[in-house]
Amino acid sequence: MNIITVGIDLAKNVFAVHGVDDNGKAVLVKPKVLREHLLPLLVQLPPCVIGMESCSGAHHWARLFRQHGHTVRLMAPKFVTPYRMSGKRGKNDATDAAAICEAVTRPNMRFVPVKSEQQQIILCLHRTRQGFVEERTATYNRLRGLIAEFGIVLPLKVASLRREIGAYLEDLPGYANQCIGDLLSHAEQLDARIADYDRIIAHAAREDARSKRLMERPGIGPVTASALLASIGGGHDFKNGRQVAAWIGLTPGQYSSGGKARLGRITKAGDPYLRSLLVMGARAILSGLGNKQDGFSRWARSLQERRGYWRAVVAIAAKNARLAWAVLKYGEDFRLNPNAT
Repeated sequence: MNIITVGIDLAKNVFAVHGVDDNGKAVLVKPKVLREHLLPLLVQLPPCVIGMESCSGAHHWARLFRQHGHTVRLMAPKFVTPYRMSGKRGKNDATDAAAICEAVTRPNMRFVPVKSEQQQIILCLHRTRQGFVEERTATYNRLRGLIAEFGIVLPLKVASLRREIGAYLEDLPGYANQCIGDLLSHAEQLDARIADYDRIIAHAAREDARSKRLMERPGIGPVTASALLASIGGGHDFKNGRQVAAWIGLTPGQYSSGGKARLGRITKAGDPYLRSLLVMGARAILSGLGNKQDGFSRWARSLQERRGYWRAVVAIAAKNARLAWAVLKYGEDFRLNPNAT
């Protein structure tokens, strides 16, 4: 079989495989391949292009297939959907594999960078930490809702809440006192866990030369630098810095027609966690401008005055994303000037 392209519909235990030859004819159609049989099946094929959706386990399989000489390309599921046959054939694993096989050959298809095992380890730290942060926020929101039922309304700041709630604990009737106490104790445990992960992430960032270069840029701390490095890698999967900013979702959406260019709000595509880190860093820059007179501070201050606070935040975040790509792509050949605009 002269197979040149293979599409794989990933799953937990049963996979679908669709392969075509150089004439586009389906010569390998296996709608049910067990997990333990997938790698042996692909190993016996000559080097070819393998397409998969970027879902759970995709990066793991991509690394395995690359070790055996295959070219692996991952795609966002939403880009595969237009190629899926529907109607009488319906949607099933076999048609999904065929759609993936078709989509991966499109010349203008956009692909997801394959992450290394080290990148996924670092992202595992970030995902776990973010889960604890979200759980802590939910715990405080639940606590506020419960005490409000007894006529107790406290300031929004967590520090103020913890400082003032002690005076009201004895006034809570029945088991309500125990519930609020348990929620406060759980929030303290989450604070300790988050602090531990902050130290681990910061240590990992300081140990990596590329992360240290990223942290030379205002608005990029250890957490942001670590997340950027784990998400972008060496930056070789992007043509330029603006493509990275667009991938993160920090560029305006375009609604142009009839020769008129119309730019709307930012697309908010890509990873919301990475985008939020860059935005928070940009907000920290604006809040700490003060009377600084270096080139970057003057540019940021002028931008805020001309375009408003939130546009300035997005512009600074997008600039940091572009410069981060340049640092990761060119390494020592590209040196950041913290005072440059």
